[in-house]
Amino acid sequence: MVVLRTVCIAAALVPAGAARAHVSVQPVEATAGTYQVLRFGLGHGCDGKPSRALRIEIPQGVSTARPQPKPGWKLEVARRADGTPTAITWTGNLAADEFDEFVMLTRLPPTAGPLPFPATQSCEGAEARWVEVAPPGAPRPVRPAPVVNLKPGAAPQAGHDHRH
Repeated sequence: MVVLRTVCIAAALVPAGAARAHVSVQPVEATAGTYQVLRFGLGHGCDGKPSRALRIEIPQGVSTARPQPKPGWKLEVARRADGTPTAITWTGNLAADEFDEFVMLTRLPPTAGPLPFPATQSCEGAEARWVEVAPPGAPRPVRPAPVVNLKPGAAPQAGHDHRH
């Protein structure tokens, strides 16, 4: 099962040209108002240079974003004055010809629709911002932000909903 998941992630991260996102998210669809583990895939470095950091912006309405630590990587969580997360940054070293995934547990907003997670990939002497969001029906942007499409669902009545 782990091997199959790794193969699927690797296949999803292989670039298919300049318009292919270097930062992807899985799953691409989730239920609004629930807890969800999100996996952000970093496909490769910037123009042959190793990746040194990945910053994921946390959209408004996401009340929880808890990063999974990665051995050898430093974590930083930026927060608003009320304590809600605004961004998570992993800082480390990933060779230009390698891929990896960066994981966080989120509490998604209760409203259905597209939820972009703009990402900045910092490389040795370069930076790639994956932040563009196209309206429905528009051509795919050159540097698309990872997007989770939220489908309607019943939010939990009280307490924690730990369905991941």
